[in-house]
Amino acid sequence: MRSIWNGAISFGLVSIPIKLVNATESHSIAFRQIHTEDGGRIRYRKVCELEDREVTQGEIGKGYEDADGTIIPITDDDLSHLPIPTARTIEIVAFVPEERIDPLQMGAAYYLAASGAPAAKPYTLLREALKRSNRVAIAKYALRGRERLGMLRVVGDAIAMHGLLWPDEVRAPEGVAPDAGVTVRDQELDLADALMDTLGEIDLDDLHDEYREALEEVIAAKAAGEAPPETPEPATSGKVLDLMAALESSVRAARESRGEPAEEAEVRSLPPRKTASRGTPKETGGKKSTSTAAKKTAAKKTAASTKKSTAKSAQSGKKTAAAKGTAKKATAKSTGSKSTAKKTASRRRSA
Repeated sequence: MRSIWNGAISFGLVSIPIKLVNATESHSIAFRQIHTEDGGRIRYRKVCELEDREVTQGEIGKGYEDADGTIIPITDDDLSHLPIPTARTIEIVAFVPEERIDPLQMGAAYYLAASGAPAAKPYTLLREALKRSNRVAIAKYALRGRERLGMLRVVGDAIAMHGLLWPDEVRAPEGVAPDAGVTVRDQELDLADALMDTLGEIDLDDLHDEYREALEEVIAAKAAGEAPPETPEPATSGKVLDLMAALESSVRAARESRGEPAEEAEVRSLPPRKTASRGTPKETGGKKSTSTAAKKTAAKKTAASTKKSTAKSAQSGKKTAAAKGTAKKATAKSTGSKSTAKKTASRRRSA
C-alpha cells in the first residue's frame, strides 16, 4: 500500500518511525458531467479573474480572504515554519479506555506501518502495551496543513489510527429528540425485544452494497444497448399506522426470513379502568343514574342493619327478663325453705 505521510510516533522518549497508509477505500461509482445534447465532457477551467485567462497548476498558490475581501497570500514556506511540534510526529498525549471516545468524533482510518527494521522493536512494544492495558492512545498530529486529533488502537497485529474531531467540533443534539410527552407501553417494548432477538446477530462480511450492484447492472445494460432492469415492486403496499401491528408484522417477517415458524405474537389488551364519576347524566330508555342506584342500595343496607340491631336488642331484652324471673323464683324458694325450717325448729323445741 502506498504511504501518504512519513513521520514517527513519539511515545515518551521512544521514537517509532512509521508510514501512514489509508485503511479504507471507496468502491462508489463516479460519474462525469456531460452535455446532454451531444455527450461532450463538461470541464472546469481555472481562470484568473484579473487577467481573464486560464492558468496552470504551477501558478496556483494559497491565500486567506480577510473580512474586507483582501487576499493575504500564504506560501508553503510560511506553513513550514509554524511552531507545531507535530509537523512530522504523531505525539501520544494520553492513554484512556476506548469507551471514553464518542463514536461521533471518529473520522478517517489509517494503518501505521513500521518504517524499516529499527522500528520493529518499539512498534511491537507499543502494540503489546496497548493490548495488555485494554486502552487506546490519544495523539496529536499534523496532516494536510492542519493539526489533528487521533486515536491509536490495535487491529490484528497492526496499529491503526482513527482521525478524531476536536470536542468543540461535535454539535449537541438540541431539538433533535421528540417531545417528552411520548409514552411507550410495556407490550410495545416486549414486541421490540422480540424483534431484536429474532433478527439476532449477523456476520458483517456478508453485507454488501446492493445499490452499487444495481447501478453496475444498469451501466452494463446501457453499454450493451439493452433496456435497464426494472425496479422490483416493494414487498408491502400502504402504510402501517398501528405501531403494534407494525411490530407484529416485523417479528413475523423476520422469523419467516430465517426459516422459523411464523407464530402469532400474543398481545393481550389491558382491561379498561372503571372510573365512577359524580353527577352522571341519566341514560336513555328510562334507566336510572348510577348515583340514584347507589343511594337506594345504601338506604337498603342501612334499613337492614337497623332491623338486625332491633332484633338483637329485642332478643337481649327477652333474655334479661327471663333471667330476672328465674332469680325471683330462686329467691322465693329460698325464703320458703327458710320459714319451713324455722317452724320445724320451734315445734321440736315445744315437744
